[in-house]
Amino acid sequence: MDRNEKTYLSIEELLSIPTISGLNISEDGINVAFVKNTADWEDNTYRNHIWIYEKNKGVCYAFTTNGVEGTCPLWSPDSRHIAYLRSVDDGEKNQIFVESIDGDGRVQMTDEIEGVSQFKWDPTGKGFYYVTQSRESEEIKKRSKTYGDFHHVGREYKNDCLWYVELKDSTRLDENVPYQLTDGRDFHIHEFNISHNGEKVVLMVTPSPDGEGGQNGDLYILDRQSGELQKLSGDKLLGGNVCFSPHGNKICYSASIREKEYYKTHIMDSTLEIYDLMSGKRIQPLIDFDRTVTPIRWTAKGILLMWQDKTNYLIGLLTEDGKLNMLSETTECCIMEASITGDGNHLAYRKAGPNETFEVYLDNKKITNENGLFEGKLKSNREIISWSSSDNLEIEGVLTTPIDVDWNKKYPLLVFIHGGPAWASFPIHSSCFNEKYPVESFIEKGFIVLEPNYRGSSGYGNDFLKANYRNLGIGDYQDVISGVDTLVERGIADKDRVGVMGWSQGGFISAFCTTYSDRFKAISVGGGITNWVTNYVNTDLPSFIRMHVGGTPWNDPEIYAKSSPMTYIQSACTPTLIQHGEKDARVPLVNANELYKGLRDMEVDTELIIFEGMGYSSEKPGIHRAIMKQNLMWFSHYILGESMDGFRVL
Repeated sequence: MDRNEKTYLSIEELLSIPTISGLNISEDGINVAFVKNTADWEDNTYRNHIWIYEKNKGVCYAFTTNGVEGTCPLWSPDSRHIAYLRSVDDGEKNQIFVESIDGDGRVQMTDEIEGVSQFKWDPTGKGFYYVTQSRESEEIKKRSKTYGDFHHVGREYKNDCLWYVELKDSTRLDENVPYQLTDGRDFHIHEFNISHNGEKVVLMVTPSPDGEGGQNGDLYILDRQSGELQKLSGDKLLGGNVCFSPHGNKICYSASIREKEYYKTHIMDSTLEIYDLMSGKRIQPLIDFDRTVTPIRWTAKGILLMWQDKTNYLIGLLTEDGKLNMLSETTECCIMEASITGDGNHLAYRKAGPNETFEVYLDNKKITNENGLFEGKLKSNREIISWSSSDNLEIEGVLTTPIDVDWNKKYPLLVFIHGGPAWASFPIHSSCFNEKYPVESFIEKGFIVLEPNYRGSSGYGNDFLKANYRNLGIGDYQDVISGVDTLVERGIADKDRVGVMGWSQGGFISAFCTTYSDRFKAISVGGGITNWVTNYVNTDLPSFIRMHVGGTPWNDPEIYAKSSPMTYIQSACTPTLIQHGEKDARVPLVNANELYKGLRDMEVDTELIIFEGMGYSSEKPGIHRAIMKQNLMWFSHYILGESMDGFRVL
């Protein structure tokens, strides 16, 4: 095909690229299971199907078919069966199912009213540990019958509880009788892991599922036979994964390098901590690592770890003598998920290189071909650039250009700001973490796109992570605008044709650009905070605001005002598209309404689009298609001068 006849992926094609997750390798190292999430345009939904790669046959195939979906596949300890979660009778509650890959039938293991949220095989293969929401107490049932339904805010929760069900040699559900291991009273389970003999469970617990409870996490050891719970007291903020050593005498987990009290005002990277159950001693083998480290599994050869290093995600094996052996390339590598056998001899992972989407690898051999979707298509080029912000802080970002970019030409520039803030943009294909902004379509229209990893982004160390503390808005804006200035000075960007967009934290920074600056021709604010006081009293996670803005609105109103886009509303002059999910709990809809009313009063061109039933993101690909098309039309109109006809009906 002649290059001039090629096109970039359309919006529908971008949203049709499968998302891979749930990677799990069998204990014999022969088979790999994973989940493909794909768009079903006819039913306007996303479908999850389990895929299996059989090394001996050299084939990769869909395991769940004919309308059966599945997630969270886990191989049995003997590598002969696979368990997974699926809903029953088109319901929304997932149950555990077990199947043989030889097609010997399917067994439903649970029938929980609230469904199963996570589960693990007993390492002996005799059954499953699983987590489900606690059932309504008899006291609450009696109260509802007497008075009607009401709820004590901050007092009553349905916590996640741990259960065990034995796997019997039967296909009858009523043969599998589960029993409860934790009662859920002020005891919500986030993560758990099981000792090699199946007798003990380590639990990462908070008092409630409320996001605020994350500040009060603790570790417990549960003896399944006796039911005894032992609290492993400590002063660290916990997070990420937790796992047992092969002999069951130690556990490892992610923990903050500062004490909990410090987290009331700051957010920091976490490091690995190991707890010796015999001596009660804790060590931090990577105390000078300066990166958030997640333990994946403790194998016979060491602990498999994952961490972010700027725009790379890497994996390595931490040995007993404290040596960290790299298992991935040190540059231009993004491994977002990995699974390893207990002996440490076989490894599967999900990796994307520069300008690629994710593929699955087994022992360093690629076993999928998702990038085949780009064959016969034009594809943009993504590269890392850097610049100095106004305070000389070095900022990196991803610059996306046409493959045949002319560096002597001035292009209209769009700035796409990632959420978080503790996240980042990566040089892998733009569709990997983005269902709202059609970067490939922007490139086809003639734009170039900059994605800044502004202060507060993850992967750049503790000092960078906390550089936006009490500096939100102002500092973020300087990082963005200095990147724009750099591209203008290099002669590649047209200073009079610049737009900015982003969702969540990226939406907040975009909203700040809307009211604080006159440098942009058009702006799109997606799910963005516009007033920190408004958000503080409406969000489900006010601790996030205390950790970033600092203090509360009542003891430090000045910093809340300084960091809020609405403070500068009288200076607003840029045409602004506002998009927001109706059910967004983290950034409630009142933020969008406030910005919209303010811009209307200032007589600024603005549109507010509310996506009904949507939270942060949508389960309907059609909604994501609408979001992308609206953004494409908005910037094409205000920067390129194209028509807005059909904007409201697309």
